[in-house]
Parts: sequence; C-alpha cells; structure tokens
Amino acid sequence: MNTLLVDDSRLARTELRHLLQAFPEVHIAGEARNADEAREQIQALQPDLLLLDIHMPGTSGFELLASLEAAPQVIFTTAYDEYALQAFEVNALDYLLKPVQEARLAAALAKARAKLSKPAAVPVAPQPEEPAPAPLTAQDQVFVKDGDRCWFVRLADIRLFEINGSYTRIHFEEHRPLIPRTLQQLESRLDPKVFFRANRQQIVNLKWIAGIEPWFSNTLRITLTDGQEVEVSRQQSVRFRELLSL
Repeated sequence: MNTLLVDDSRLARTELRHLLQAFPEVHIAGEARNADEAREQIQALQPDLLLLDIHMPGTSGFELLASLEAAPQVIFTTAYDEYALQAFEVNALDYLLKPVQEARLAAALAKARAKLSKPAAVPVAPQPEEPAPAPLTAQDQVFVKDGDRCWFVRLADIRLFEINGSYTRIHFEEHRPLIPRTLQQLESRLDPKVFFRANRQQIVNLKWIAGIEPWFSNTLRITLTDGQEVEVSRQQSVRFRELLSL
C-alpha cells in the first residue's frame, strides 16, 4: 500500500514512520506538512492511502478531502476525539487518536488492505433501463421529507446541496433537511445553467453566489449570500472559468 503521511508535526510523522516499520506491506511514498503539499503529492504519487491529520495550518484535513476530485482511502490521525462522526461521514476507514497505538493502527491498516484488495465485481447481464426522470428547471417545486417534517420547495430557493454520509443535505431558507439521494442522482436532474458541481461533496446554485475569490493552487472559493464558503476543486475551477467567462 503506497501511503502518504500528512501532518504538520514532524514528530508525529516520525512516530508514524516508526510504527509503520512493523507493517512490511506499507510503503511510505512521501510526507506532507499541509494541505497544499498534500495535494501536490497526491497528484504526483497517486497513493493508495492517506494517514491524515485534521488540524493543520491553513486548510484542515476535511477541507483537503473536499477539494479533491478523487481521494485515496483515508485513516485520520488526530489529537481530537470530537470529529469522529464527521470523519466517518466522509467515508474514512478509521479514526486514530494520538498518540497512535500500534494495535489500533494494525486494525486500521487491515481495513485498508481489505478495501484495496477487494476483487472487482463480476459482470452481470444488463437489465432493461427504466426511462430517466425528466430534468427539472429552477422554477420547479420538489417535495422534501426529513423525518416528520415535509416541505414543498422551489429549486431556485435551494442554495446548496451537500453530501452528508450516505445522504444529501439541502440548504434553503433556514432549513437543512437530509434526503436519501446521492449528488450524482441529483446532478443528473438539475439544470446545469443554474446548478454547478463545485467539488466531490457540494453543488451550488449560481444564483445565490455573493462573491468569488482566487484560492489555493489556482482554485476558486465561492461565498454564498448566507455567508457560507465553498471551495471549488482544481478541475471544477477550470470548468467554472470556461463555462462562465466572456
């Protein structure tokens, strides 16, 4: 397993190197001290696995993952226990508290081995496809249900769609309901002139953008009218400029 260590602490990276000597199947492909270095290393080395700190100068580990088009498998290593739920919402394999214990590291690496060595699915005979749902316009109203609460909301009033585990959170007015849909399912039905896929985890409504500014590594950062900030991935930043520039 080609592995990249991402931690702003040199001591923490050294300790991980020492612990990983007990696992000959792990090859340490490189190290990064912050998110910017990590992005460059991920692009250059294409690692199978990240051992990733959460709190780093500038950009956090979560923000780094959100900015990537395709992320390696991730094991978080952190001194803070309050982010465990958020870690598993972004499909992390495990969440290790510092100082990392060898037994916990071994269990986490076993999960990584199992995930990376999973055989490809056996092809099955194609089934007749159902007709695709009709595309929606910004003026269409959609029914949204979250638990006991229901809404009938215009798509134009939705500022943001955002992955939350296996659900998608919808942002409109002061409401934040969850629906059992993926961003891919939603994107296929949304008007691309109104809704833009900013990164792996978020789709923004272009009508609700209050400001745009250059960000790290030639990317963009969008600010919505409610003050929420969305980082556009590098690839989507290029697409954003191509689609919306004069």
